[in-house]
Amino acid sequence: MASARPEPIDAGRRALALAAVSACAGLAAPALRAQPAPRRVSDSAGRSVVVPPRVQRVFPAGPPAAIWLYTLAPEALLGWPRANRPDEIEFLLPGIGNRPELGRLTGRGNTANLETVLALKPDLIVDTGSVRPTFVELADRVQSQTGIPYALIDGALDAVPAGYRLLGELLGVRERAEGLARYAEDTLRQVRERVAAVPRAQRPRVYYARGPQGLETGLDGSINVEMFEAMGIELVSTQLPGGLARVSIEQVLQWDPQVIITIDQDFAKGAAQNPLWRNVSAVKAGRVHLSPKLPFGWVDFPPSVNRLPGLWWIGAKVFPERFRDDLGAIARDFYRRFYQVDLSPAQLRRVLAGRD
Repeated sequence: MASARPEPIDAGRRALALAAVSACAGLAAPALRAQPAPRRVSDSAGRSVVVPPRVQRVFPAGPPAAIWLYTLAPEALLGWPRANRPDEIEFLLPGIGNRPELGRLTGRGNTANLETVLALKPDLIVDTGSVRPTFVELADRVQSQTGIPYALIDGALDAVPAGYRLLGELLGVRERAEGLARYAEDTLRQVRERVAAVPRAQRPRVYYARGPQGLETGLDGSINVEMFEAMGIELVSTQLPGGLARVSIEQVLQWDPQVIITIDQDFAKGAAQNPLWRNVSAVKAGRVHLSPKLPFGWVDFPPSVNRLPGLWWIGAKVFPERFRDDLGAIARDFYRRFYQVDLSPAQLRRVLAGRD
């Protein structure tokens, strides 16, 4: 049998075939060139951090970082340093608020180990808070041992706007980060302007009470009382240097605060009946105020961006004649912007009551 011979290709068909091959080659070449490269970002400590083109899995080094990450890119948050309680989960996005407990790399009682971190395969580790040498050394050590980029974000209230912009750059969500940064800037500016308008001689003496007895407080330089300082409110306790400390009831009586802010429900309920506290001016005047805490504290615990609505709340408690704003409206707006949930009327009442 004679072998089949290929049909001749005329010039027109040949030209079409060559054009098709060229078009395919033209499509393929840009695809190869378009592979995004890792990015180099300078963190709040001035460290150069190389992050992948897309950051989709982030490990929070501690509770403040988890809240920052949740508010900016909740889907990237691998879990929480401490599992949220049911009453906290209620105020967070479904499927995010109940993500697993990971432990923590920084702070008191660090419980996460590097094997846990490696097993989760994060693209990035983020810590927000202090950028002192101790935390820089920890970040460098963990980054060296795991090969995972580790970014430090300055968590001071003054630095929140810049922190959001930096975190937005790291995570590739600059537009959302800019909106939250501007909210923080506006809040800080407005509350400071109002407090600054009050002559120092007319500002009440304020004490921050922690613990069921009310005898733990923040001293000068403590991040736990930073928001008072950021507003221009000088606490009676910040005359003493240090961090968190226990004080005596005799010391409190000597200070004789006119306003007490507390995060402890038991102390808030029992101060008026406690004979040790009855003669304190704030207790006699009924000015012991329990701060909101759902899903995270507005004053402390942890000291993160959850403190922003607390600036308005403290203003209303310390300077009621200057801060006549609708705290309910402020809370609804903050929860919608930052926590991405809408509060029902019943939830709003629970939040503002400060009780669990």
